[in-house]
Amino acid sequence: MRDLAAARELAIDLAVAAGRLQVERRGTVVIGSKAHANDLVSDVDLASEQLITDGVARAWPGDGILAEEGSSAPASSGWRWVIDPLDGTRNYLTGSGPWSVCIALQEGTATRMAVVHDPVADETFSAVANAGATLGGTSLQVTATVRVAEAIVGLSFNPSPETKQRMVGILAGLLPGIGDIRRLPAALDLAYVAAGRVDAALMVDTQLWDVAAGLLLATEAGAAIDDVPAAGPGIVLATTPELRADLVRLIVS
Repeated sequence: MRDLAAARELAIDLAVAAGRLQVERRGTVVIGSKAHANDLVSDVDLASEQLITDGVARAWPGDGILAEEGSSAPASSGWRWVIDPLDGTRNYLTGSGPWSVCIALQEGTATRMAVVHDPVADETFSAVANAGATLGGTSLQVTATVRVAEAIVGLSFNPSPETKQRMVGILAGLLPGIGDIRRLPAALDLAYVAAGRVDAALMVDTQLWDVAAGLLLATEAGAAIDDVPAAGPGIVLATTPELRADLVRLIVS
């Protein structure tokens, strides 16, 4: 058995330390790209990932690691840490929006603990499976909105040319029928669903490290989460049960 409360405390400490590093080094960043011109990475992403993975390895050396910037380790314990050291790199580099540090702990393929930390707002969202989601110790609950025409939908999607082309059709059906949209990094999009700040999060072609922590947060706060197969592969919607059917209808229209 794993002490999930201790795992959460470790994850919070590591996420806060990584966030502090990111704020301190923001003016001296070295930038590169990965799969395409919009897939950015910086030396701060790499340093943040090293900080987190080193901390995990010291505490639980038998655990596996899957991290966005390439750190990996096989699991001999049956547990794996899924890490996005800096989710929202473009926002971080340009100062155009929020970013976060994301850490999830999985037992097999089931996420059991999650932390999403916003360094600028100094907000730390966390959850333990079957124990609820919190923000700084305050319990979180999804929105009470029931009219889709009033719903605020957060959008998180891979910035590749192919995915952006997919979004053209999705937005054409979605946008006229809802209240408004917000473009957010995936982890904070899901954390904001958990906190009731947005009514839904729509994720397109995201990766496991983008969403693992946020999905547990949203689930523990009462969100309904599932694929939208009629709209094609790689589309996940997190929202309230009351809004889901209407949102799916708009997405696939």
